[in-house]
Amino acid sequence: MNAVGVWGTGRYVPSRVRGNAEVAAAVGVTAEWIAERTGVLRRHVAAADQATSDLAAEAVRRALRSAGVAAGQIGLLVCATSTPDELGPATACRVQALVGARNAVALDVSAACSGWLFGAKVAHDWLREADGPMLAVVVGVEAYSKFLDPADRGTAVLFADGAAATVLGPVEPPGGLGGFRLGSDGTLADRVLIPAGGSRRPASRETLDQGAHRIRMDGRTVSRFIRDAFPRMLAQTLERHGLTVDDIDHVITHQPNPVLLRRLAAEAGLADRMTVVGDTVGNIGAASAPYALATAHAEGRLQPGDLILLTVFGAGMTWGSALLRWSAALEGIRIDGKEEPS
Repeated sequence: MNAVGVWGTGRYVPSRVRGNAEVAAAVGVTAEWIAERTGVLRRHVAAADQATSDLAAEAVRRALRSAGVAAGQIGLLVCATSTPDELGPATACRVQALVGARNAVALDVSAACSGWLFGAKVAHDWLREADGPMLAVVVGVEAYSKFLDPADRGTAVLFADGAAATVLGPVEPPGGLGGFRLGSDGTLADRVLIPAGGSRRPASRETLDQGAHRIRMDGRTVSRFIRDAFPRMLAQTLERHGLTVDDIDHVITHQPNPVLLRRLAAEAGLADRMTVVGDTVGNIGAASAPYALATAHAEGRLQPGDLILLTVFGAGMTWGSALLRWSAALEGIRIDGKEEPS
């Protein structure tokens, strides 16, 4: 079985930008207050006619171009999101249709901000068990702006819209993904959620009047959870694989709060190796980690042989970590499907 690694990456954010001054006016603080406490300077907002699948499809197209492959060559398409187009069908099916990935199995993974890494684990195992060489796309995407209360300081200053995708396939050894460790604690599921619209509280005039279709978050609990989860995942990964901090070349992580991230990275001795994108795009949930990975890739910071630590954490509560050894696509591999690049 071949190692599974990254063939290409793609990222997309909508064109409309919402700066701190605009957000601050609605939540009753100053732009400086937002920057000092969160590190977020701006966030992107989807247009009224842009759904989650539209954002995801553009990121997938860009990832396919980066990998030099066609949509018809994709055998699996995993979409990680907590803001789907509809409760059903899977948003991945919408993305499949938009990009023309007619040969792909399309499915959603719902693990909130941890979703992309959970989806990467699904794709990794799927490709390793495939009968022949296959490619997969894992896209993380959120359209949070459609579920925000603009007057809620705890969420409006952080959450934004965006997507990022990764094409996975066979890579040259000793590269690829490995060392996955995923976890969940459902007793904390009510700390970050959209209370209404599902089977427990179906949409009604009452839920609309209560604003229960908007994101609610217990910020203090979430912050404590992140401060515990990141150093714990780092320590466990290093111990499990016999590594030290010096062996890690890059850290790609979820981006809930750039101020908090930079503090955690400094405490771990990784300040110069963590890619932070949350200051320019905000918290884009399941898209945050792959957006950081795509940014590091686009800027030429990832070199063959580099060891990348991937860490995520999100509502549920969920968390996960993995290692990625950056490597080129495996030579001599034929991927069935449409031959011309997308």
